[in-house]
Amino acid sequence: MELRHLRYFVAVADERNFTRAAERLNIAQPPLSRQIQQLEEELGVVLIEKGSRPVRLTEAGKFFHAHAQELLEQAANLKAMTQRVGKIDRKFAIGFVASTLYGLLPEIVRRFRARYQTLDISFHELATIEQIEALKDGRIDVGFGRLRTEDHAIRRILLREEPLIVALPVGHRLAEVDGPVRLADVSQEALLVYPKQPRPSYADQVLAIFRERMLLPQKVIEVRELQIAIGLVGAGQGVAIVPKSLQGMIRTDVVYKALDEPGAVSPIMFSVRQMDRSPELTNMLEVIYEIYGEMAIPHTKQRL
Repeated sequence: MELRHLRYFVAVADERNFTRAAERLNIAQPPLSRQIQQLEEELGVVLIEKGSRPVRLTEAGKFFHAHAQELLEQAANLKAMTQRVGKIDRKFAIGFVASTLYGLLPEIVRRFRARYQTLDISFHELATIEQIEALKDGRIDVGFGRLRTEDHAIRRILLREEPLIVALPVGHRLAEVDGPVRLADVSQEALLVYPKQPRPSYADQVLAIFRERMLLPQKVIEVRELQIAIGLVGAGQGVAIVPKSLQGMIRTDVVYKALDEPGAVSPIMFSVRQMDRSPELTNMLEVIYEIYGEMAIPHTKQRL
């Protein structure tokens, strides 16, 4: 059984017609029918109900169709990822969520660039789930995101758990509180969450923190991106739960306060293609741990 057999069968199953499938594959119909027959003989099961018009799959055929689609997708991803890794003119594309720019990502890239001065580095702002697809498509080489997601083609390394804080308008009653702010008090305010799309996103991560504590924000306002959320906080339209590194976004109309919630954290995830151990990625991970060590940031070292 070869990949072409999978492509042929998937085309027939999708089109539900041998003639249209043959046109889609740019082959004649008789050879296509013979290939499907050979596939059934090799498997020892009937995949397509005989004489059905339009084509109807047997239970075995439906099972095979679902897994054949997955295998073809994996083969396409493998091709794209291998081409990216094997490029001679070394380019290095970094995917990131906006909040990481206010943390250590700029310093990480500065040190990394100093060690790879001839490397052509580019940046792409992408939501975490968009980074996963971009890695599989070969559009980026590493992603810095905030969601824990699973994909068999992607290796994800937890760099650290970053504490969350609350962004408040200047003059807000909670801004005047001595010490950290309780999440229960924050729940009484209009809560600005971001990004609105795509989901799941950091917005869902923040809302989950309230649910875990049996709290329900008085009002939830979804906005497109981080900068809009902070701008609306400054305008007095609500409050926002943001990573601690956002304190680097200095504004005269916004105050940042710590949260009295030890478990209110956001992970920073380092995402790469599974089995990609190129020297650039290894070096970048070393740079990250070097900076964490200098700044005494709690973390657990991992290797590619």
